[in-house]
Formats: sequence, structure tokens, C-alpha cells
Amino acid sequence: MSPMMGLASAAAAPHLDLMSDNKQPVPAKADSAPVKPQSSAGEIDAFIRQARTLAASATGVGRLILSLDATMSRQPTWDLANALQGEMFDAVGKVGSLSVQLVYFRGLGECRSSDFVTDTNALKQLMTGIECRSGNTQIGKVLAHALKATAKAKVNALVYIGDAMEENLDDLADKAASLGLHGVPVFVFQEGHDSGAEKSFKEIARLSKGAWFRFDRRAAATLAGLLSAVAMFATGGLKALEARGSPGDRLLIEHLRGGGS
Repeated sequence: MSPMMGLASAAAAPHLDLMSDNKQPVPAKADSAPVKPQSSAGEIDAFIRQARTLAASATGVGRLILSLDATMSRQPTWDLANALQGEMFDAVGKVGSLSVQLVYFRGLGECRSSDFVTDTNALKQLMTGIECRSGNTQIGKVLAHALKATAKAKVNALVYIGDAMEENLDDLADKAASLGLHGVPVFVFQEGHDSGAEKSFKEIARLSKGAWFRFDRRAAATLAGLLSAVAMFATGGLKALEARGSPGDRLLIEHLRGGGS
């Protein structure tokens, strides 16, 4: 079975994270239930404390699109990208629910997407099933896909990892600005030092109200922290980043507030 078919079949399996309405059954009323006495002030205070504890620990379900340039120039760092995305998903496993969709392009016009899934192992399997192939960039398709996805159900962030840009910048800028208006920031991680790509990537990040970073294999720990911060942002926004306050969180906050490069 080809890697392409493997992605489609693996992505189709997990469908259990977004369908439940979490409704609880309503107990039947007794015909002659005794009237309970009013709660004391101490019981009310205890209830309030418990409610606050639950509210502090509860988080929303974030939706994030992880998009990858899988053209041949990415092959040398493909294994690093696999490892880092796994760390990104694992980092929010205990504090929130992150639903992630994998999008990649490669070859001659091939651009594929998985379902949104929450299972980390399934996502890792999707990543390892992709092989890089020669071809031109298709960033415009990725941005257009994100716009369609968020029109159906809110997408909180788009991560893009790539090293080149071979498309019309005006077209990409228009889509990036639309994503910004829809509240979908693009976090661009650039591999390499192509100056033309850097200019385009920074513009995409700026117009979408996202951020640009260098994807440097020598700074794997920093990258893992930043990707973890993006995942945290997708589940709880700036408040979640400020509450956790890791180095990656603080760096992402700085960029989102205009203090980064």
C-alpha cells in the first residue's frame, strides 16, 4: 500500500473525538420527594471553591492544522519534523484536548489532508507514512484549505513548516489576510535561509496575525518548546500561554505581541 493510501486509511479511523454531545441523563422526579433544607453558608462556600477548581482545570477543545512541505528539499530534516510534532501533541495531552489535522503537499500537484484527530499515536503514524517527492510549493492550497475548514468549524491555528516559496505572493497575502480576519493565525517555521521565502513567510505570518520562526535543526529543544506553545495557544489562547509560562510560551507571546523578529 502506498504512503498516500496509508494516510487516507489511517485518517479515516479516529472519528470519536467530535461527535459526542456529552449530555447526561435526567433523573426521574419522585412523586413524594422530601423537601431538602436550604444549604448552609459553609456548604455554599465549599461548592464555590469546588466549582472554581474545576473551572481552573477545564480547557476547551482546540483545532489546529499542521501543514508540511513534503517536497524533496525537505528530506534531510523530515525525521526531525516527525519527532518535533510528536512532542507538540504530547505537551498538551494533560491540560486540554487538541484536535489536529495533517496537511501536506508534494510531487506534481499532490496536496492531501487527514481528518481532524486527537490520538497522538495516529498522528505520528500519519507523519511516518509520508515520503518526500520532488515538486513545487503549494502554499496557496494550504491557506485556501484552512479557510474552508474554519468556515465549517473554528480552526484556532495553522502551523506551516517549509523551506521555499514558488508562488505569487499577492495571492498568498490575500489568503493570509483572510485567515487573520477569521482569527486563524499562521505560525510559519522556515527551514533554511532562502531570503525570498523568508520575506514571503514573514508577510504571511504578519497578515494572519501569527508569527515566523527559523526551523533550525541545531535548536531542536527551542523548536519543540515553540511548537508546544502553539499547541497550547490553540487550546486556550494567550491566557493559557501566560498561565503555563514556559520559555517557549513566553517567546511565542513576545512574537504575537509584535516584539519578535
